[in-house]
Amino acid sequence: MVMGKCANLQRWALVALLWWAAASAPLWARDGVEVGERSVFANMVSADQVEQQAKLQYQQTLKAAAEHRALGPADNAQVRRLRAIAQKIIPLTGEWNERARQWKWEVNLIGSNQINAFCMPGGKIVFYTGILKTLELTDDEVAMVMGHEIAHALREHARERMGKSTVTAGAARIGGALLSGWLGIDPRLTDTVAQQGANLLTLKFGREDESEADLVGMELAARAGFDPRAGVSLWQKMGAANKGAPPQWLSTHPSGDTRIADIEANLPKVMPLYERARQARAADPPADKTP
Repeated sequence: MVMGKCANLQRWALVALLWWAAASAPLWARDGVEVGERSVFANMVSADQVEQQAKLQYQQTLKAAAEHRALGPADNAQVRRLRAIAQKIIPLTGEWNERARQWKWEVNLIGSNQINAFCMPGGKIVFYTGILKTLELTDDEVAMVMGHEIAHALREHARERMGKSTVTAGAARIGGALLSGWLGIDPRLTDTVAQQGANLLTLKFGREDESEADLVGMELAARAGFDPRAGVSLWQKMGAANKGAPPQWLSTHPSGDTRIADIEANLPKVMPLYERARQARAADPPADKTP
């Protein structure tokens, strides 16, 4: 009787193990980079509120650019180029953030020497001519930049940062008061020290966001058919253009060498996606050129 019960328990244990393995298989089998779940800090701030604020800021940015005749027209060659690249990446964004399927995506170009680009929450993408001209970006490199900026929006880093700032500021005030009472010194001094610690922690949060955006952006670009190895050449160019940048531990961005090392370490995870996309594109029937 005991032997029979043990055999039944073993069978049930095996069934449970197989069920758990089947349920977990999609996670194990997922192709691409691994960055974990979005931060719980984002839940402290309304997504609708963040996207609405971003929309207003975006409109103000475009208005200012238009007033200075710096907003690229729709027929501008670089504007068309950016929008064509975006059209290949945007359909892939919903897998990273369900809200992105409902965003009203826009892509614009502003004439400025800034080596910069951004994507605001809600899918508002802006490139500056400086990053295209100064770095002489290829389409693959543009896709890496665009994927990176889109990743910030998809991973809701703006919401996270707001939540983190609230928590770290509160913790700094409490820590400063406790330290003041323990040491018996002016609370203003301990508050200053605590705030400096909070500021450094915020910088660390920023570097984590940047590294995450690098990886998610690289995957988006690869799935869209752009060579993810362009991330290496991109950051080599960026490093040459940003000589004299502050040490990594005092910056919101990782060093160029760190970014390149992370990208190279993750290339084996995304190169198959790129090859798959490239093969699919090659198999597409030629476009109909009949007038």
